[in-house]
Amino acid sequence: MSIHTKTAVEAIKRSPFQAVSAIFVLGLTFFVATTVAILVYASNMSLSYFETRPQIIAFLKEETTPDQVSAFQNKLTGDSRVKDITYVPKEEALEIYKKATEDNPLLAELVSPSIFPASLEFSVTDLSLAETVIDEVKSEAIVEQVGFTANIGGEKSLGDVVGRLKTISSYVRIGGIVFVAALGITSFLVLLVIVSMRMTARKGEIEILSLIGATPAFVRSPIVMEGMIYALIGVFAGWTTSFILWLYVSPSLLKYFGEIPVLPKDPMSFFLLFAMILGVELVIGLFIAFTGSLIAVKRSLKRAK
Repeated sequence: MSIHTKTAVEAIKRSPFQAVSAIFVLGLTFFVATTVAILVYASNMSLSYFETRPQIIAFLKEETTPDQVSAFQNKLTGDSRVKDITYVPKEEALEIYKKATEDNPLLAELVSPSIFPASLEFSVTDLSLAETVIDEVKSEAIVEQVGFTANIGGEKSLGDVVGRLKTISSYVRIGGIVFVAALGITSFLVLLVIVSMRMTARKGEIEILSLIGATPAFVRSPIVMEGMIYALIGVFAGWTTSFILWLYVSPSLLKYFGEIPVLPKDPMSFFLLFAMILGVELVIGLFIAFTGSLIAVKRSLKRAK
């Protein structure tokens, strides 16, 4: 441990309440920052899921020939807005129905493949394109009707759904950034005040060090180191608290949202996401501490002169 680090640790021990105040504010800032970062991630993943996941089902007319099906399928394949095209014959549609009603076998026994039309199922690359694609598919001569499997409203409300999802995502981002920025400024000001108080308390010591030829860098190093210690502890405290909270609620969230990937399901991806957030927060926290401490020290040294 260097002499500057030892001096900083001793200063923290001499004034524990000031240290706790600084760490608490920084910890709260980075707890909120971590939580907001995860909320932004979840909203982006949800939006991406709903934009690409829904399936459009084109139910084909009874008299449709295999050649007509093949021609229609080729047409969809050549459309850049369409992906994941699958042909579902009558028999396969019946099997899907039986699987969906396996809890009640009597329902499956009452139907035959003839009541299930063949269909072409496909997805769109962007949910905002769904209405246009549906209208075009409806105009095909071999299409009886068109269904949409997304449980987010009927086809008339698709544009509204996309708009609402994007609006919510924007509110999370903007609101989170404003809130975290406010807390970041508060942390910066708290560090300024605490460092200035430290400089005032060490005024006599600083004058003696200056008289014996200590450089300004030597004088300010322990103070700056103290601020960075506050930042490190605050970042880890806030991040750890948020991590434990999300770790606790993630099983319930994943179960509730089902296939929607609001959080990574793989443990390694989950930890990697939080590790990336921690890395960014460490950089920001150390920058706030270094800048705030340096400004406070310079102001105090100018006044001392």
